[in-house]
Amino acid sequence: MDFESKIISREISQLLWEQEKTVGTAESCTGGRIAEAIIAVPGSSKYYKGGVVSYTDEIKEKLLDVDAQLIEEKSAVCEEVAIQMVKGAVKTLNTDYAIAATGYAGPTAGPKDIPVGTIWLACGSAERTKTLKIEEDYGRDINLAIATNKAMQMFLDFLNEEFAESSSKEE
Repeated sequence: MDFESKIISREISQLLWEQEKTVGTAESCTGGRIAEAIIAVPGSSKYYKGGVVSYTDEIKEKLLDVDAQLIEEKSAVCEEVAIQMVKGAVKTLNTDYAIAATGYAGPTAGPKDIPVGTIWLACGSAERTKTLKIEEDYGRDINLAIATNKAMQMFLDFLNEEFAESSSKEE
């Protein structure tokens, strides 16, 4: 794991620890890399409950409640599936938040002319999610490293927004 990921993981750790919140992951193309980045910080068992590596549509549907018709119509690599993965992970893992990734890291692309390097990331809670689409192809390993780093940064930004809002409501 690179230095930037470690810094982001520590910042996420501190926020979740202080707020006594929990997170889980729902990963397809990243295959557990986001979970690995989260647990790199000692003490992560206090806020990281676990993850679902949903590499197939069947697992997305059965464990994360992703709508099969949505996958059939749009493929598993779309914003809506990433959002449903977050909400499904929050429910299945009983967490406050979740981070999800679904995409085509390479070397081959998927159906519906979705090119290699297309990865949808999402994070959030049952009520609110944030998404990001990655579209560049730098080869499988780099695509997955970029997706992991961007997912972690997006989640950190989400938490900063979330906790800034809650502290301003308390004032």
